[in-house]
Amino acid sequence: MDKLIVSPSPHYYGDYTVKKLMYGVVYALLPAFLVSVYFFGIGALIVTAISIVSCLAFEYLIQKYLMKTEPSVTNGSALVTGLLLAFNLPTNLPWWIIVIGALVAIGVGKMTFGGLGNNPFNPALVGRVFLFISFPVQMTSWPTPVASRLQYTDAVTGPTPLGIMKEGLSAQETVPQLMEQLPGYMDLFLGYMHGSMGEISALALIAGGIYMVFRKIITWHIPASIILSVLVFTGILWLINPYDNADPLFHLLTGGLMLGAIYMATDYVTSPMTPKGMWIFGIGIGVITVAIRVFGAYPEGVSFAILIMNAFVPLINKYVKPDGFGEEVKNG
Repeated sequence: MDKLIVSPSPHYYGDYTVKKLMYGVVYALLPAFLVSVYFFGIGALIVTAISIVSCLAFEYLIQKYLMKTEPSVTNGSALVTGLLLAFNLPTNLPWWIIVIGALVAIGVGKMTFGGLGNNPFNPALVGRVFLFISFPVQMTSWPTPVASRLQYTDAVTGPTPLGIMKEGLSAQETVPQLMEQLPGYMDLFLGYMHGSMGEISALALIAGGIYMVFRKIITWHIPASIILSVLVFTGILWLINPYDNADPLFHLLTGGLMLGAIYMATDYVTSPMTPKGMWIFGIGIGVITVAIRVFGAYPEGVSFAILIMNAFVPLINKYVKPDGFGEEVKNG
């Protein structure tokens, strides 16, 4: 009798391959990338190129010379990691810091655990959080859109909307006062604000997300659960005290929420397997994100929230299981 061999996740039934799925994510990110290039110019191109090349190089070298296995850089996973890492970085970040982030993302976040399918945490977020903790000044220096198109490390910088909100509330200003200093909702929706590549243009990110759902690259459960939980949590806080809490729409359109909900939290390896588990996972991310933004020391909390919930995925998968094969018939 032939043995049944089960490989590590991601598992997907159909004519999809890992390569097709990964390149599908890349295609979905292209609109947001083009918008980032429009707003940030040469900096977006440089940061993205360095991040992708570094991730591909580190994965190839580690697999070939340390793990002594056949390099798998052509399957697209390292490309996606490099692209997502770039989307989590300021477009004026020095090249050597980007290389360090790529090394941590691939070497620590992915290959240390055995490569694709074995890593418990999203590799790009591992690299991003490492850089944020190690280089806080460089990682919180945000280029000014449009004005910085032709500049790289010497770009004009300013605070993000979430940063302005956090600092203003700490200085006893009210939300209505602070909203007068911030871009309007349409500007936030289109991407005209300070931030990383992935924080701008909710429109482009949502368009890519719709493409991935339509092509069945991801399901809608995790993005919907994150967005709905953020809407509910921030809506309650806003209704209780609109002078100290921003409205739900502001939270949805700022920071890395859309990038995290659509592209980072939906990573096949580090997210739950069942729809019910995905809802638990997404709600946890949404609640933790808002808790960090509102009550924590940092203005943004999406990256930390996703990594925290990544750690709970094995527990969620253990206790939230699909019905066994034939169980419905047996109990019917």
